[in-house]
Amino acid sequence: MSQDVHLRAQGLGLDLPLYAQEQRSIRASLGVLLQAALRPPKRIMRTTLDDINFDLGPGDRLAVLGRNGAGKSTLLKVLVGAYPPTRGQLSVAGSRQALLNLSLGFNSEATVVENILLRGIAMGLKARQAHAIVDEVLAFAELTEKAGDRLRTLSSGQRMRLGFSLATNIENEILIMDEWIGTGDAGFVEKAQERIHSRVNDAQIVVLASHNFGLMQKVCNKAILLEEGRIHMGGDVEPVLGEFRALLRREAAVVAAAQSGGA
Repeated sequence: MSQDVHLRAQGLGLDLPLYAQEQRSIRASLGVLLQAALRPPKRIMRTTLDDINFDLGPGDRLAVLGRNGAGKSTLLKVLVGAYPPTRGQLSVAGSRQALLNLSLGFNSEATVVENILLRGIAMGLKARQAHAIVDEVLAFAELTEKAGDRLRTLSSGQRMRLGFSLATNIENEILIMDEWIGTGDAGFVEKAQERIHSRVNDAQIVVLASHNFGLMQKVCNKAILLEEGRIHMGGDVEPVLGEFRALLRREAAVVAAAQSGGA
């Protein structure tokens, strides 16, 4: 196992633009379309991640926790290179693979085989390597008979199988996942779970965002809890999970109190 593989975030921050339209009454304006033309939306930069720090090496499995909107998915997109950080440093040594949006990068008008080739090359494969994995990807996705069909003719489940089969065909040193696959045909889910276990075991570093606490306890040895784009707590999995549970209980109590007060 190479000791050079690592994933490090140092003071990582990300600002994303928001576009806000000034709100005016219809009577006070010349109409919605004219208002949009004469008063373009204002561009506002919003901080979505700030001061994110962690250092992962071979054998580390990091659980990323947080409520909806806390910044989990955004952080994963930064880690896979979809968003360049606005500030701080992200140091990556080793090949990365993301299991995020499995249909991302597909062309609905291209055939299934053409999509495998295009997506494979986009993942960093050479043309010869992309051609070499076509049959295996089709077989695992159970789409061999659909090889020449356009992607748009496939069902959503078939596209999911294709994306998963392609994304997990090649072993990588760093695996970044947004959720453990758990939907679709029962037979496919079972073999997909087996492949994920294999890829997680073979990867040197794993980053996993999930709502499955049991899974995180089983897989991960480190955890960070995000709150409003910042690390609220980090460390071993159990205490961070405990803090997250307490945060969720406090949130539920506030909601219950508000509902009872308004009744």
